[in-house]
Amino acid sequence: MTPVHFSFSSAFVLGLMGLTFHRTHLLSALLCLEGMMLSLFIALALWALQFETTGFTTAPMLLLAFSACEASAGLALLVATARTHGTDRLQNLNLLQC
Repeated sequence: MTPVHFSFSSAFVLGLMGLTFHRTHLLSALLCLEGMMLSLFIALALWALQFETTGFTTAPMLLLAFSACEASAGLALLVATARTHGTDRLQNLNLLQC
């Protein structure tokens, strides 16, 4: 495993561990998701450069577009949650209450 592959795979694993173990605030969960998406973007971009074909070059840009949509939806949910509940702590959120 090259150092470049090790760095983005460890960044993905660290983002996943941060998402699973530090679930106190919605903002920290969104930041962990963005770190995971960034490492996936770097991995796909390096993969497309390694194969040097034009078919693989659109995949990183498509992932980046979906990541931007995910970030905007997450921030909209963060603002809505902060307005209705007064905080972004995940322990205060309950799906059974409407």
